[in-house]
Amino acid sequence: MIRLLALLLVLANGVYFAWSHDLLRAAGFGPEQQSEPQRLAQQIKPQELQLLKIAPGPLRAAPAAAAATAPAVPASGAASAPAGPG
Repeated sequence: MIRLLALLLVLANGVYFAWSHDLLRAAGFGPEQQSEPQRLAQQIKPQELQLLKIAPGPLRAAPAAAAATAPAVPASGAASAPAGPG
């Protein structure tokens, strides 16, 4: 029973792989082609886009240091109340 299930899963994975890589398009099957030419036409100066690098060093460690120096606040008043007899 488990062998049959494993075989069906492998077969289903193979069919999905073939479908998603357009190997079944000749037979009339395949994912719908997605394109958005209107979005490409709406772009304003895409060649002006610049990717900036994050500066290494202390700037990346600053949030962790600020969190370590922040005072601890109890979640509720009951947790900070001293335990009394009773």
